[in-house]
Amino acid sequence: MTTSLAGTTALVTGGGSGIGLACARRLAADGAIVTICGRTEERLARAAKEISASKTSAKETGATKTGTGETGETGVRYIVADVTDEEQIAAAVAFAAEPAPLRAVVHSAGGSTSIGPVGALDADAWRATLELNATGTMLTLKHAANEMARSGGGAFVAISSIASSNTHRWFGAYGVSKAAVDHLVALAADELGTAGVRVNGIRPGLVRTELVAGIAEPGPILDDYLACMPLGRIGEPEDIAEAARFLAGPESSWMTGQVINVDGGHHLRRGPDFRAMFDPMFGAGALDGVHGAPPGERPTAG
Repeated sequence: MTTSLAGTTALVTGGGSGIGLACARRLAADGAIVTICGRTEERLARAAKEISASKTSAKETGATKTGTGETGETGVRYIVADVTDEEQIAAAVAFAAEPAPLRAVVHSAGGSTSIGPVGALDADAWRATLELNATGTMLTLKHAANEMARSGGGAFVAISSIASSNTHRWFGAYGVSKAAVDHLVALAADELGTAGVRVNGIRPGLVRTELVAGIAEPGPILDDYLACMPLGRIGEPEDIAEAARFLAGPESSWMTGQVINVDGGHHLRRGPDFRAMFDPMFGAGALDGVHGAPPGERPTAG
């Protein structure tokens, strides 16, 4: 087992499930003392035990403790933190850096409550999604960069989305907020290079997590996704974790300001068609920009 991250610490936001959990597991496998954070302590504790178990299966050592704390010699810790709360994310960064210099941060926390055609978007859901994805990334980067700069540098990896570069119709604020993440990656990389802090991002495509369980089921939406992918399969959280490990580690020491698509080639084509899901929710006319029209009525070009 390689230990190229031994003697360093790492923080993974949104580390309790999905892509974040896979990234935390991968960094821990390479020897980093990993702190995961999120909003739900029960989920974090379960994830820490899972990572600990995967490590002890390779090397019998360590014991998991519950509550905010550590998993002993297996190098997995957790702390409850909401990335949109500056005090909480600052505390999470400080906690992650306690055992050794903080050298890697993977910011995986994100999501969306904003969906629907532009003409019917809910302003509160729009603001909440921007706050979670864009502001949450900024706050995590702000405090992580300061910590890493003080201790000699490090790597920040932002988990973005293919929706930031390829329009996903009716996704509301999600793609917009992830485009903001991409620009923040470039801006921060330009500013922080002299401090030895590298900033890169990953744009996942459709990845098999609990958040997309319905989309990943057989049907017209999954068929359309697969038709847009040259490699023709759903991604796994481990696909993203391998890219994050590369960007977080010394192997990518001359890379910064990059946003890498890990999507089966989906970015080469177009965004997915969610009409089969959203037509019943919003009405065919609404999806085509006509609000208040009779169901099924579509606009005509003039």
